[in-house]
Amino acid sequence: MDTSSRISPPAKAWIITGPTSGIGRRAALEMAPHGTLVLVGRDPGRLHEVENEINAQPGGHAISVVCDFADLESVRRAAGHIVALGLPIAGLLNNAGISPAQAVQTAQGWDLALTTNHLGPFVFTEALIPHLPDGANVVFTCSAVEDPERKPAVAAGFRGARYVSAEASLRGEWLPGGASMPGLDAYATSKQCNLATVFAFARETPRLRFNAVEPGFNPGTGLSRDANAAVRFLLKYIAAPLAPFIKYWSTPKLAGRMIAKVLTDESDSTGVYYDETGKPMLGSVQVRDAEFSDRVVAETRALLADISSQAS
Repeated sequence: MDTSSRISPPAKAWIITGPTSGIGRRAALEMAPHGTLVLVGRDPGRLHEVENEINAQPGGHAISVVCDFADLESVRRAAGHIVALGLPIAGLLNNAGISPAQAVQTAQGWDLALTTNHLGPFVFTEALIPHLPDGANVVFTCSAVEDPERKPAVAAGFRGARYVSAEASLRGEWLPGGASMPGLDAYATSKQCNLATVFAFARETPRLRFNAVEPGFNPGTGLSRDANAAVRFLLKYIAAPLAPFIKYWSTPKLAGRMIAKVLTDESDSTGVYYDETGKPMLGSVQVRDAEFSDRVVAETRALLADISSQAS
């Protein structure tokens, strides 16, 4: 972690996870004029590249914190480092995430997408909540693929979230009738868990704000890195240039700009889900059910407590 001070930091600070590529990188660059940026990611070299780019801008001030969101101890250490910095945190963008095409497990045998996309950010956010000032804005990058009624997502092979329980999700077990590729069910379910977390936290902690963004389909971003070479080529060089002209599609630049606008919004809006244009949208029928989103959070907390007790 680099905590060196180059200039007197601005009055506000913002935490951005997953800032080294794609949407996260563009969001970080858009946020540079708004205060000190705490860049959180797993690759020190790529973190410092973005950090240096921001610090080279007039008034830019960024520092890096290394964190692997698939490693819960790494997540807790990173949150502790950030708290120790004593910065005036105005907002947190939970953007780090992966989208593997196939079922992938961590060293512990846990589903990698669920761990990285949901458990890691959940632990990170809960560790920071007591240290965030009233009115701070916590934003999660979500995805409409969690909704089985989302036609573009269905056409792409998704069948919506397949949540059974937090414990089953950790094992990579989903409701039957899902996508032909298990990785799609894992991703959609992890993103529904993100959205459920936003809605439940917004009700639980009214002194803070919790919001979600759907950045739109961004062809050619880092989320497609697990696709084969031909698919990556088509996404980057054929689909990406068309994105600004297609409904529900976007580009990292446009998405980063939209996310920065949501993150820096000074209204009292909380529990809002924004689409790729920055307008409020609805999640799936299931995730809008307060009983369901509260259950996801309660089961996640119970699962994490069980994991901690087994590790001690």
